[in-house]
Amino acid sequence: MDHITAGAARIPALGFGTFELTPEDAGPAVEAALAAGYRHIDTAQVYRNEAAVGEALAASDVPRDAIFLTTKVWTDHFRDCDLQASVAESLRRLRVEQVDLLLLHWPNPDVSLAETLGALVDVQERGMTKHVGISNFPCALMREAAGIAPGRIVTNQVEFHPYLGQQRVLAAARELGMSVTAYSPLARGRVFDDPVLQRIAAAHGRDPGQVALRWLLDQGVVALPRSRTPDHIRANFAVGDFVLDDAERAAIDNELPKDVRLIDPGFAPEWDAA
Repeated sequence: MDHITAGAARIPALGFGTFELTPEDAGPAVEAALAAGYRHIDTAQVYRNEAAVGEALAASDVPRDAIFLTTKVWTDHFRDCDLQASVAESLRRLRVEQVDLLLLHWPNPDVSLAETLGALVDVQERGMTKHVGISNFPCALMREAAGIAPGRIVTNQVEFHPYLGQQRVLAAARELGMSVTAYSPLARGRVFDDPVLQRIAAAHGRDPGQVALRWLLDQGVVALPRSRTPDHIRANFAVGDFVLDDAERAAIDNELPKDVRLIDPGFAPEWDAA
């Protein structure tokens, strides 16, 4: 599977997400993902499954240095000192000395972004993470973050799927030298019942989820599908050997809505405003 390069980071373009997986489900799912070939695993403090993910990684035959591991700091740990302590706890739960990527999970207007990013950079300089980034940041905050920590932020992880266009975020990321990572790339399963995606999938002998992932990857976006089922986990990974043509990409771009948000953004401003 291809990689996306942003700054000094080389991120596997297809990763395995663990959002909404219970600890009981997360461990077996990560094991299945690694067996299927995934080498990018994404979790977060607030998912409450870091320990299960860490146990699965420790039990795997895949070497640690072959896995790109991401976790995220929750908003109640955005103060200096508290952030660093929370990351130390994440590393303990994950059974690693360092993650590959550490993200701020959501913007928190109650804490100065300069303070939070200062703590995040401190964690990076201590060697607790190789790379740092942000998640759920609109364009204006992306630019603010890039100005505070120039050259540091390698990705913005956002909801991105065939029903939610993120073209302004994607353009801003490219301007700032960041990548974009898509969570909920299968729109919480809605893609499987979509007639446009079903039509395209049938033409390739694929399923609609694979078409949705290919559409994202073709835009240079990192995608994080999630599943509990080994067959679906394997199917989501098997997207490297077919290509969408211009007409198929145009159908997804133009025949499907691009304003369907499935995760509450948590703040009032226009999400992708410049």
